[in-house]
Amino acid sequence: MDLETPLRSLLSPLGLNLYDLELAAGTLNVTVIKDGGVDLEALTKANRVISEWLDINDPIPGRFTLDVSSPGLERRLRTPEHFRSTVGEVVTLRELREGESTRRLEGTVLEADDKSVTLNDEEQGRVVVLLSNVERARTVFKWGAEAKPSPSRATKSPSTSKKG
Repeated sequence: MDLETPLRSLLSPLGLNLYDLELAAGTLNVTVIKDGGVDLEALTKANRVISEWLDINDPIPGRFTLDVSSPGLERRLRTPEHFRSTVGEVVTLRELREGESTRRLEGTVLEADDKSVTLNDEEQGRVVVLLSNVERARTVFKWGAEAKPSPSRATKSPSTSKKG
């Protein structure tokens, strides 16, 4: 079942946008963003609304834990949209390379599209990486750097369990 569409509809009246959604290791991780940042009250409301919807619709078989959070200062990057939203920001990523060792890159995102991200890596210079080769990636928060508006600044909310 597509969970993105109903969750986006549930979050919209709360002024929140769905940033990421992943079911892994028995946990449904719902990451939300909001202009100006996400506070604990917004996370609590989102957790309650999503939990009630999941209880009524039961789209996931078995037991799982619901975790509603904001991405934080160093947010994980998984989708093309995530990478496009980081143009001008510093990211770190691990690139899988066939026949070669995994390469760790860190630099400013120059551009991103549906297939690749282009970084100005601190050591390598301009590097184009296919998104299909990205093992993991996240934004980098630099202490003392000039503040840039972030999609969220709140911390993780308490988790709730669903019985199934």
